[in-house]
Amino acid sequence: MEAATVTTAAVHDVDLELVRRHRYGDVRAFDEIYHRFDQMVFNLALRLSSDAEQAADLTQEIFLRVFRYVGQFRGGSSLKTWIFRIAVNHCRSSLGRRRLPMLPLFEEPSEDERGSGAIPDPGRGPEELAVAADEGRRVAAGLARLPESFRVAVVLRDLEGLSYEEIAEVLGVRIGTVRSRIARGREQLRVYLEGSL
Repeated sequence: MEAATVTTAAVHDVDLELVRRHRYGDVRAFDEIYHRFDQMVFNLALRLSSDAEQAADLTQEIFLRVFRYVGQFRGGSSLKTWIFRIAVNHCRSSLGRRRLPMLPLFEEPSEDERGSGAIPDPGRGPEELAVAADEGRRVAAGLARLPESFRVAVVLRDLEGLSYEEIAEVLGVRIGTVRSRIARGREQLRVYLEGSL
């Protein structure tokens, strides 16, 4: 058995044990679930809403749903995938079907950060940092132009690092559909980026 399979099985066992403990009233079990996945959920909500306050509210609402329904989790998928599915569905319903702007991949430092005497990255000069920030804005603008189904798939794969199988479970579609959405989303993004040079 390969190491990755053993690791996946071990994580799955931990997931099921946490759910079992939660079912029997162990409040620390849900705290562990929350601390394992809160940043992941917040990052997704932030990417889909582009507003930190709204993302924080969405994260709280998502974890209320997780708390309510985690006792029904049976282990058919990983707990991570199950929580991502709740998060994506809740963000979609809360934010509506309107076209959602994307948060920039790289943010420029605020006035406070620029004036704080922070130590600059010695490996990158000002020109290189400016080019990277501009590239980040272009990529974020390109992502915002993608149809929602492509954007969500690309964000889950390229920014959140989910596997094709996990994305298929999260979105409730076949792996072939996931591959198609990611390929088409990446291609549309490439065309946009080349056209915006």
